[in-house]
Amino acid sequence: MSNPLILALLGGTFTSFLNLIGASLILVWKNPSQQFMDSALGFSAGVMVAASFTSLIMPGIEFGGLVPVVVGILLGAAMMDVVDQIIPHEHIIKGKEGPVDSDWAKRLRGVWLFIIAITLHNMPEGLAVGVTFGSGHIHEAVKVMLAIGLQNIPEGLAVSLAAVSVGYGSAFYAAYTGIRAGLVEIPLALIGAVAVYYAKAILPYAMGFAAGAMLYVVSDEIIPETHRKGHERPATWGFMIGFIIMLILDVLLG
Repeated sequence: MSNPLILALLGGTFTSFLNLIGASLILVWKNPSQQFMDSALGFSAGVMVAASFTSLIMPGIEFGGLVPVVVGILLGAAMMDVVDQIIPHEHIIKGKEGPVDSDWAKRLRGVWLFIIAITLHNMPEGLAVGVTFGSGHIHEAVKVMLAIGLQNIPEGLAVSLAAVSVGYGSAFYAAYTGIRAGLVEIPLALIGAVAVYYAKAILPYAMGFAAGAMLYVVSDEIIPETHRKGHERPATWGFMIGFIIMLILDVLLG
């Protein structure tokens, strides 16, 4: 099978499936320590940073030069910044962001503000998978898919645990919350693939865009969240291990 659009759809489904596995772990592992979770999310951040450079930024520069990729990075980060400000959502530790006092936001149940936050977090990940598959660089795409899928496991578990901790229902409902927040990666993967498949000229911009959006999420949300409970050191070592594992995958997969 060589159709990049079908491969992107399969890639997005794969990463969402691993998110499902992570979210469902709460059904059998209901009380991992906060230190472990901060370390695991630090691991996710390390994987995302390495994948941004090795599978998006550097290939994008090779394809279209430095300027389009830098423009894409800035646009991706700016988009996430704007979305953070205009869409109401709620982080477990960081709290509420966006226009949460607007009339329509007040009508949302608290759980939906939380789901929106995680969905916004997952959007650039799905986009990254789709952009790389749509580019036709299958080796790079597989690396991004594996990287996003790998970090989706601890991320999915973190979402479910957080949902339970703030009283969003039973373990089954919390797992369901984590699963549906990750489903956005499937359509975003397809959108990213379609965009670059039919307009090859935007490829370096799109690769930079996906990388910039992911780097923004890491810096603005994941790292601050893992450093708020006094576990900065284990979270940092988790980051380093995730970064190194992604580098190893990059070398092994060529």
